[in-house]
Amino acid sequence: AVFRFNSDMVSIGWKKVVCSFVLTWVVSNLLGKCFVYLHQHFDVPAIDAMLHHYLHPLRDFLITCIVTGSCYFFHQNRKSRKMLLENQQLRMENVINQYEALKSQLNPHMLFNSLNTLYLLIRESPDKARHYLEELSRVMRYTLQDNESHSVTLREEMEFVQSYMYLLQVRYEENLQFDIRIHPELMSRKLPPMALQLLVENAVKHNEISNRRPLTVSVTAEGDTVEVSNPFQPKRGGSAGMGIGLANLAKRYQLLYKKDIIVKEENHRFTVILPLI
Repeated sequence: AVFRFNSDMVSIGWKKVVCSFVLTWVVSNLLGKCFVYLHQHFDVPAIDAMLHHYLHPLRDFLITCIVTGSCYFFHQNRKSRKMLLENQQLRMENVINQYEALKSQLNPHMLFNSLNTLYLLIRESPDKARHYLEELSRVMRYTLQDNESHSVTLREEMEFVQSYMYLLQVRYEENLQFDIRIHPELMSRKLPPMALQLLVENAVKHNEISNRRPLTVSVTAEGDTVEVSNPFQPKRGGSAGMGIGLANLAKRYQLLYKKDIIVKEENHRFTVILPLI
């Protein structure tokens, strides 16, 4: 209890193990002397029969090794079980995220809009239609990929997001713009896959985009964070949603990096800030 071997939240290093060993040895030696004291002053027969065991230095060493080793073993076992549980939770969160992203891309409304846009482009501009189809296939391929590391670089994520942005801009034309400002040295930093895509998707899904009210979504990366920000202009009669995507993203950040995302709404702007690892 002194060194918190019973807690899987504490890291037990060699210094704590050595201190625990010394403390246990001292306590074991004191207990042996306590039994000798009981024998000398109270003449307890059972203690008299085993007196030489209580004073034997090998006994103290063996007891210390057993007690300290057992505590350290159980501590490591608890940490391993906790890590296994967190990995299982993370896999579950990634499966949910992958499913939600795929469902978003393949729902009838999204699929109809994409195919309708592609049909119009084929008639009006075959070259543009070919480019649109390439970007659509890139989006689908990234969405379906199996990322075992649970992390991607900012460069990989932005390549995917820019393809996704292209599909949106073809649909909304001049009414939807993106302002991207990212320092090149941050491109090697990491974040969960489809994190930025989720934020861009939410901005488009929950805000009015029209000739009367065009929307500009900003993606800015500096320091140790990347943020996605947009004017707060909710659709008329629209639903604010349940925030499942943001809740899922927050869980993945906690499980992967032990960090929190920041969501804020101020000055008529909605902003989400993600740590970069």
